[in-house]
Amino acid sequence: MDDIKEDIEIPSAAPKAKKADEAKEEKVAKGSILDQLREEITREVTRPDIEVPVPERDGVSVRFSPNISNEQLKSWRRNSTNRKTDELDSIKFSCYVIGQTVTGIYFNDELVEDDAGYALNFASPAIMEMTNTTKPLPDAIRAFYAVDPHLESTALKILDYAGYGDEVDAEDPTKG
Repeated sequence: MDDIKEDIEIPSAAPKAKKADEAKEEKVAKGSILDQLREEITREVTRPDIEVPVPERDGVSVRFSPNISNEQLKSWRRNSTNRKTDELDSIKFSCYVIGQTVTGIYFNDELVEDDAGYALNFASPAIMEMTNTTKPLPDAIRAFYAVDPHLESTALKILDYAGYGDEVDAEDPTKG
């Protein structure tokens, strides 16, 4: 999982010391601190896609968009829960995460497209044919990954990268 997050930069908790004149010049150039905050808050925030190799499938990897809303997550949990026992089916939930976030399937670092030039996903007829299945979720996804623990670990990587596993550290203003 750490190898997925290698490119993430974590800013230092302590601000760098600046000369008073430099700080003033920067403030004038960028506007007031309120203007700077306003600009930052209005900026759209999205996470970049991640590519995860498929274990046991040489040269095969899948690219995912980790931009998952809380509403999507709740819907996938609801759809994966047995109504009689109120128990979450972790395989079905993992299939929802994978199936709903896939942006491309790669073989030997090349995006695989169908005959019409569209990137394959788990609902593509070509994938359904390869996996000898009729339903993308969960059948084609399970057959594609072949090993349930790999399916679950991939879903956890996607959710972790989306930020659902992040811990938020509070700064103590009394420490300098």
